[in-house]
Amino acid sequence: MAETNAVQPVSLDPSRRRRLAEFWFYFSENRGAVLGFWLFVLLVIVALLAPVIAPHLPNAQYRDAVLVPPFWEEGGSAVFPLGTDPVGRDMLSRLLYGAQYSLFIGVVVTTIALLGGIFIGVIAGYFGGWIDTVIMRIMDVILAFPSLLLALVLVAVLGPGLTNAMIAIALVLQPHFVRLTRAAVMTEKGREYVTAARVAGAGPMRLMFRTILPNTMAPLIVQATLSFSSAILDAAALGFLGMGAQPPTPEWGTMLAEAREFILRAWWVVTFPGIAILITVLAINLVGDGLRDALDPKLKRS
Repeated sequence: MAETNAVQPVSLDPSRRRRLAEFWFYFSENRGAVLGFWLFVLLVIVALLAPVIAPHLPNAQYRDAVLVPPFWEEGGSAVFPLGTDPVGRDMLSRLLYGAQYSLFIGVVVTTIALLGGIFIGVIAGYFGGWIDTVIMRIMDVILAFPSLLLALVLVAVLGPGLTNAMIAIALVLQPHFVRLTRAAVMTEKGREYVTAARVAGAGPMRLMFRTILPNTMAPLIVQATLSFSSAILDAAALGFLGMGAQPPTPEWGTMLAEAREFILRAWWVVTFPGIAILITVLAINLVGDGLRDALDPKLKRS
């Protein structure tokens, strides 16, 4: 009789399923966090489908349709639902493509800041002594400067552009992750399970990154969410000042910079990019609040 290899369905471990259910219970208790989560999901979908749903190319110029108002105002057109900008580009299309840039900036900046901050913070918290002192004094110097001002200085040194702006913002945000990681590692390294792993023969690298680090991730996840929104805001600010993404890139801050001369004549060219930034940052901050509620044991008990 021939044997048949049946494909077994993949199922979550019961304890993991229980943890996920508990996480979602505490997260969903915060109505604002749930609203922010679905807004963020909608933003991701819009960004991914921008080439499909955008009615025009983001940089296509229609010289016979300069500063056309939104379709509900007199002189508006359904061809350009949210109007056009000073050179005849469709506002809706540029906003949709701008979501791609905002998400890309947030992901890249947060990833660089998170990975670098974790690595430096784990070293500072585990070894202590002069290594900790040197690292933390450098972080204190970085935190002593206003974040946007320091980012402007770094971009001025590196040169204007989206890539350099992301590098500068990541360096500015990194001290927050370093301080959080260091504090969590210093709390955890004296626990019994770390001592047991050391007695069992685990080396420093394994102790730092396999034993201690996984137990310090909850505050880092919350900080990463908040840094995501900060990265989008800082990138928009640098773009508005001409030091971030350069025209004709459809980045929301750059769109605001290009339209500031037309605030009184054409309100839509500055209002819609501003609303897009507002909704995106608000949604991410609401999600961050929900993650804090769901991951902080003290808040769970309360």
